[in-house]
Amino acid sequence: MSAPNSRGGAAVGRLSDLSPLEAGAVMYLRLWSEGVDGRADAASDFDIALGADQGRAAMLTLDRLCSLCAHHGRRPLVRHGLGCACLGADENCFAQMIAAASEGAREDAMMMASLIVRPDFAPALASLSEELGLALRRMTTAIPLPTTGHKTPSTVLH
Repeated sequence: MSAPNSRGGAAVGRLSDLSPLEAGAVMYLRLWSEGVDGRADAASDFDIALGADQGRAAMLTLDRLCSLCAHHGRRPLVRHGLGCACLGADENCFAQMIAAASEGAREDAMMMASLIVRPDFAPALASLSEELGLALRRMTTAIPLPTTGHKTPSTVLH
């Protein structure tokens, strides 16, 4: 990890300011960047939340996406530590790219992708962002809220 005060590492907010999908994108970027153990933790999360097949596919997408950033980036993406509550500028751009792509805002995702990687790799990064974003969307919306089993007056049929 580069120093948080270097280009791209300046704190621009807190993880708690992000939507669950955006915060997930940052956390999985951080986990992937931790190496083998972090990647195993990410893969486990995906398997638990999405099932074995979709979990494997999501992990493969994360791996391809982060590898593309690492090998064809305009410069190294600066990340904060795994337990850090701050949100760095590069991490925010990454999260916004994933969120925009998951919402079908392809032009916005392409614009942000071109800030992260060389222009010739931006379409591939935007496409992978959409795949990962959709997986994160399934993970963050598929969790049912706990219930007591009691009906509230608004749900009781008369």
